[in-house]
Amino acid sequence: MPSSSVSIVSKTTVFPQHKSTIKSLKLSVSDLPMLSCQYIQKGVLLSQPPLPIDSLLSLLKLSLAKTLFHFPALAGRLSTDTAGHVHILCNDAGVEFIHARAKRLLVDDILAPVDVPSCFKEFFAFDKTLSYAGHKKPLAAVQVTELGDGFFVGLTVNHAVTDGTSFWNFFNTFAEICKGVKKISKTPDFSRDTVFNSTAVLRFPAGGPSATFSSDEPLRERIFHFSRESILKLKLKANRKLTHSEILGKQSNDCWRSVIEINGVTNGKTTDLFKNWKLNRTDEISSFQSLSAQLWRSVTRARKLESAKKTTFRMAVNCRHRLEPRLEPLYFGNAIQSIPTVASAGEILSRDLHWSADLLHQNVVAHDDATVRRGVKDWESNPRLFPLGNSDGASITMGSSPRFPMYDNDFGWGRPVAVRSGRANKFDGKISAFPGRDGGGSVDLEVVLAPGTMAGLENDVEFMQYVS
Repeated sequence: MPSSSVSIVSKTTVFPQHKSTIKSLKLSVSDLPMLSCQYIQKGVLLSQPPLPIDSLLSLLKLSLAKTLFHFPALAGRLSTDTAGHVHILCNDAGVEFIHARAKRLLVDDILAPVDVPSCFKEFFAFDKTLSYAGHKKPLAAVQVTELGDGFFVGLTVNHAVTDGTSFWNFFNTFAEICKGVKKISKTPDFSRDTVFNSTAVLRFPAGGPSATFSSDEPLRERIFHFSRESILKLKLKANRKLTHSEILGKQSNDCWRSVIEINGVTNGKTTDLFKNWKLNRTDEISSFQSLSAQLWRSVTRARKLESAKKTTFRMAVNCRHRLEPRLEPLYFGNAIQSIPTVASAGEILSRDLHWSADLLHQNVVAHDDATVRRGVKDWESNPRLFPLGNSDGASITMGSSPRFPMYDNDFGWGRPVAVRSGRANKFDGKISAFPGRDGGGSVDLEVVLAPGTMAGLENDVEFMQYVS
């Protein structure tokens, strides 16, 4: 593959189309720990648009300005008051818009290699920038990179301002407005009267925090694709008490239930059926938990850890629907907590897939309203930054979600060809889950590992049999 030689053509500031009606937003208990994390970098690879570059850039800038009016927080800056509380000043200071060019790169060429090419790291702004820098830097940036036969739109957003749910709502809305809609479909909710709102103060050293992991260690990065069929096989294996037909039956019941709800059809039989379905639902290990457990097993084996070595599988969970009363689904900001599941390497490898999958499952199911609130109280008693990284060499951190509508980012000339991320927040054991482009429950895992561990994973028959 030719050298990427990405060249910056221009940098401009895009301002919201109208002034913000929100003055400031206080960072919450879920936002503040992210100030030591790097800005989120996710982007979409698009086919060649049917309009010249100047027209495309003008359209994207205008659409971005319109989008920022609906998301005024992203056009602001961070500010710490005299009491030590950090706020987003919605001061319409704008976001960075970068036009870049890498015409020697072709879409097929950058998707073909086994490992994700390093050129993707050049498609984003604010490389290695910690979110605390949002006191001076823009809270978001868009880089549009021209390729030989397509485009890459890379979005970089401050992680103390958004989690994945809010990130993709902004990105989807940007694409939606570019496509020509007059009224956006998902209006963000900027309310701050939530359980995450707190008087607790997180203190920082002069100049701000440092990263909690090294960005210099050698790493390999690869996308593993899992088809719907492979995911179903894994789910069947993890739910060893269920037959294949029962799992397929539950899936069809799920679809049927949606149809019934949409059409408003109810009767005694369906009511009884779904009472039983709901009762059984918490007993069933999900597809994603099954896949995560298989990854945990195989990476642990590839790392050749001592049997007694404790391993941790850390999952980020959306708390919006876990609280009572629930947060608005489109609550803007971070509303996530980390669920660590711990077991020894020997336990993971000597037991079957069901055992480790059930560990993950039970932890997720138990993360209810009371657990979320305990987590908030615990943080308030000891305010601290999120310890992103793999300090003991035995951890896996799962981020992002196959439920995020990444392939809904149609800017007007078709769905994305692929979704990729930048260099941000990557270390040995960092995994990001994306929906597969073909939909239907397929999943792509972006796996970042030490080179030796990646080689071990690639030779792990138990894992690779599920990879397409």
